[in-house]
Amino acid sequence: MASGGQQFPPQKQEIQPGKEHIMDPTPQATSHEYKAANKLHSHCMSWSFLQGKVALVTGGDSGIGRAVCHCYALEGATVAFTYVKGQEDKDAQHTLQMLKQAKSPQAKDPMAVPADLGYDENCKKVVDEVVNDYGRIDIQVNNAAEQYKAASVEEIDEERLERVFRTNIFAYFFMVRHALKHMKEGSFIINTTSVTAYKGHPTLLDYASTKWAIVAFIRGLALYLVDKGIRVNGVTPGPIWTPLIPASFSEEEVKKFGANVPMHRAGQPIEVAPSYVFLASNPESSYMTGQVLHPNGMSFDNPITRIEILFWSYYIKSVLHQYMEGNLIYRWNDSQWLMRTAVGVFF
Repeated sequence: MASGGQQFPPQKQEIQPGKEHIMDPTPQATSHEYKAANKLHSHCMSWSFLQGKVALVTGGDSGIGRAVCHCYALEGATVAFTYVKGQEDKDAQHTLQMLKQAKSPQAKDPMAVPADLGYDENCKKVVDEVVNDYGRIDIQVNNAAEQYKAASVEEIDEERLERVFRTNIFAYFFMVRHALKHMKEGSFIINTTSVTAYKGHPTLLDYASTKWAIVAFIRGLALYLVDKGIRVNGVTPGPIWTPLIPASFSEEEVKKFGANVPMHRAGQPIEVAPSYVFLASNPESSYMTGQVLHPNGMSFDNPITRIEILFWSYYIKSVLHQYMEGNLIYRWNDSQWLMRTAVGVFF
């Protein structure tokens, strides 16, 4: 996975969701360099929360979802994933075979559940099916997404806007809404957002908007569930070689995909998946909630954020100076608000 201006053969898929088995080259969901540490295995230390975990990954048939499923299986988890019936069947079957080969003897057989997750009743059916077979959900990964280019905002009509929001953010709410009934203290919710949430994108306006909504969803849900002992975090991939790319962009854009980031190449799903293992592991990430990891090839560069950091740094310094000089009445609630605001700017 060395850097060096990687380019892909020109290719285009006309229908979403894209198909991994016809991509050239095939995205890398596995790597001999990834060594399982039994973080999710029943043989972990007795005090760990990660014994025989059950993971449900949406969009797990291909791309990042497939790599996450495979890593979870290697770590000893029982894995279920969703896919789109009729369009992702072949990819789903391939992923199932990968998981069966990777699973530990203690884990149950993996499960592939077809569903259109944009609707509440479908999400409930998925959760019910997984719980009926496995008894509970310990790790909920919200990952399925779709995107379409638009030359202008005028091209994004109501039907398309609703479709993108249903898949990319409505489904996250629906899945969590039903999964929470079967999650206990020590469980994890991990959400996939995107670097476009922070950078913006002129031709993916609706997609980028949903991805920023996911960041807010992560932060708010983490606050809501912190007292229940359920941690909520996210992952913000940069340009990753997945079926979404040839299904979204032109042949010329695909050819140059990822070349404009400082690492001069696109990332592979297996380079992102370990972030999801980390966020589902204790004690490795036990003091993290409401946070987002950024495996993005250093593609995030937002000057507005830097200006905000300078502003808030100056503001905090001014407030603290007034307090130290005795000119400011100290209130704990005010300080909490101030620090949370500052942390929100930095992260």
